[in-house]
Amino acid sequence: MFVDSIKLDQGSGRTGFPVDVVIMAAGKGTRMKSKLPKVLHAIAGRPLLHHVMDTAAALLARNVVVITGHGAEEVEAACARFTGPAADFALQFVRQEPQLGTGHAVQQAVPALADDGVVVVLSGDVPLTQADTLFHLIRACGGDKLALLTLEQTNPAGYGRIVRADNGGADAAVQAIVEHKDASEAQRQITEIYSGIMVVPAARLKTWLARLDNQNAQNEYYLTDIVKFAVADGVAVVGHKITDAVQVAGVNSPVQLGELERAYQLQQAHRLMEEGVRLADPARIDVRGDLLCSHDVSIDVNCIFEGQVNLGEGVRIGANCVIANCVIAAGAVIHPFTHIDGEKLGVTVGAGALIGPFARLRPGAHLGADVHIGNFVEVKNSTLAQGAKANHLAYLGDATVGERVNFGAGAITANYDGANKHRTVIEADVHVGSNCVLVAPVTLGAGGTVGGGSTITKSTAPGALSVARGKQVSIANWARPQKAAKPPQA
Repeated sequence: MFVDSIKLDQGSGRTGFPVDVVIMAAGKGTRMKSKLPKVLHAIAGRPLLHHVMDTAAALLARNVVVITGHGAEEVEAACARFTGPAADFALQFVRQEPQLGTGHAVQQAVPALADDGVVVVLSGDVPLTQADTLFHLIRACGGDKLALLTLEQTNPAGYGRIVRADNGGADAAVQAIVEHKDASEAQRQITEIYSGIMVVPAARLKTWLARLDNQNAQNEYYLTDIVKFAVADGVAVVGHKITDAVQVAGVNSPVQLGELERAYQLQQAHRLMEEGVRLADPARIDVRGDLLCSHDVSIDVNCIFEGQVNLGEGVRIGANCVIANCVIAAGAVIHPFTHIDGEKLGVTVGAGALIGPFARLRPGAHLGADVHIGNFVEVKNSTLAQGAKANHLAYLGDATVGERVNFGAGAITANYDGANKHRTVIEADVHVGSNCVLVAPVTLGAGGTVGGGSTITKSTAPGALSVARGKQVSIANWARPQKAAKPPQA
C-alpha cells in the first residue's frame, strides 16, 4: 500500500518533498581491466548505469544528476535516450575532476540541487536496487531525517560499519558510519554495513557537504561523514535494513559483473515460472529486455530473449534460440537453433506456425497462421499468408506470399539489383519448384507452377506452368578430358 500511495503522491506533487536523484558514475573501474567506463558494462544487455536510471524513473524523480569523471563524454553520450521531451525526468551531468572521494563527488552536484526536495544518492555500478526498497527508504526519511539503506553482512570486511546507539538494536538510532580502514577492532566486529545508498533532505545535505574534510586513512572526502554532522545537529539518522544483498551489490570486476548477471537472470526465471512458464532449466535462460508470456508457454535451455518479445498461449521455444522484438501467436512452435530478430520493423509469427530448426526471421517478416519455415530458410521484409510453406534452404526477401504457397528447396527471391530493392508477389496456391530464382519485380499468378531450376524474370499467368531453363542436352559416349601423364623421373 505504501508504494502505491507514494507513487500517487509523487505524481500529483502532494508529498511536500520532491525527489531528486544523484548517481555517482565517475569511477574508472581499474579492476574491470577494460577501456570501457565501468558504468557502461552491461547486465542483461544494457549498461549498468541504464538500470540505475530506470530505477530513478520508477521513483518518479523530478531531476537526475549524473556525476561523471572517467570517460565522461562516453558516459554522457550513452545516456542520450533519457533526454528529450519524452524523458521521465530532467537530466543533468556534472563532472568530478579530480576524483577525491564520494563526498567530493556529491559536492559537484550541489549547484544542480534545489533546496525543497530530498536527494536519493545512488551508485551507477549498483544496478539491481528495487524501486520498492527505495520507496521505503524515502518514507523512512520523511523529508526531515537522514535515511540509510543498510545490510546485514556475515563477512563485512571492506565495508563501512553502521554504529548505532548503546543498545545496538535494529531500531536504535544510527550514530555514525565508520569506514573499514578507519574502524577500531570493536567496530570491525559489527556486521551491519552501509550499502552506499541514502536519502537526505537537500538543504541539510548542502550544509553538511560544506563541512567535510579529508582527515582519514585514505585522504578522501567521505560522504558517510555527514552522519556525524547530522547527529551533532540533532537530526535523526535512521537505518532501513534489508536482507537481499543482490540489491546493493556493486560491480568492480568481471567476476562480480558475471555474478550479478546470473543473479538478475535467476530473478527473471523465477518471475516467469511464477507466472506459469515452464523452463527446462531456470539457470539457462537470458532475458535482455521485456519477455511477456501467456499460459502454458514452455522454453527449453540456452535461449536468449532481447528487446520486446510476446509469446502467446501454448508457444513452445526449442533449445538454443535467439529471439528479439517479435510477437509469436498461440500454439506456434519455434524449433531449436532458430534466430528471430525484428529490430525496428518487428516480426510476427502466426498461430500454429512451425519455425526452424536453424531458421532465420529478419525484420519485417510477418507470418500468418500455420505457416511452415524450415531448416536454413531466411525470411526478410516479407509476408506469408496462412498455410504457406518454405521448408528447406530458401530465401524470401521483400516478398508477398499468398495462402498455401509451397516454396521449394533452394529457391530464392532475387530482390536487389545493386541499387534498389524490388518486391516479389506470389499469389495463393502457387508451387515453386526447387532451385528457382524469382527476379523481382515479378508476380506469379494464383495456382501457377514454376518448374524446378527455373529463373523467372517475367510475371506469370494464373494457373500456368512456367519453365525457364536451358534445354537438356545429352551426348552419348562422351569422354572426359584426362590429365596428361607425368614424364618418368630420371
